[in-house]
Amino acid sequence: MKTEKQALIDADAPQRSRLRENVEAILIAIIIALFIRTFVVQAFKIPSGSMKPTLQIGDHILVNKFSYGVRIPYIGKVIVPVGDPQRGDIVVFKFPVDPRKDFIKRVIGVAGDVVEIHDKTIYINGKPLNHDVGVYTDSRTIAGNLKPRDNFGPITVPKGALFVMGDNRDESFDSRFWGFVPVRDVSGKAFIIYWSWDSDEFKVRWSRLAGLLR
Repeated sequence: MKTEKQALIDADAPQRSRLRENVEAILIAIIIALFIRTFVVQAFKIPSGSMKPTLQIGDHILVNKFSYGVRIPYIGKVIVPVGDPQRGDIVVFKFPVDPRKDFIKRVIGVAGDVVEIHDKTIYINGKPLNHDVGVYTDSRTIAGNLKPRDNFGPITVPKGALFVMGDNRDESFDSRFWGFVPVRDVSGKAFIIYWSWDSDEFKVRWSRLAGLLR
């Protein structure tokens, strides 16, 4: 016959087993989530209007961290190369002036490109940049000796670096002002808007959900 003490031990065993299973399941879920966030995809919220109209304040986006290869966290060294950022890609990166901050901009120039701007027109290797994503909201044109916003360069993008700009050309703090982005500091390529909240109107922007970025 079982003693009262043995009966209590036997009754408590299933509870300990369930607790252990739950703890293990939570730990596994955390490890998987950290792996996905580090190497596969990460969510970001857009806090400013520098990428309007492509990205609005309050857009929540997903960034493909595998687009340019698997990197060692914090070091940035590529261990599984996949590809390099291309002109036109929307990328998230560590802000060179303050690496604690994440910035999002569009790639305008890659290594070896000569970038220059004349009266708001962007030239790459002597040819006007041909895309329709950039907008200008200020009718003024500022001289280059006063501010590099509308007249800049020419300057050659060095190896291992990118020249980036916001789509909201007149309201973007980008490579025109603080220089190049090291490719090693690029977190990944933005590819979709999964949520969008208009805090001014206090409503969801339903038409923007699942919008693929280009």
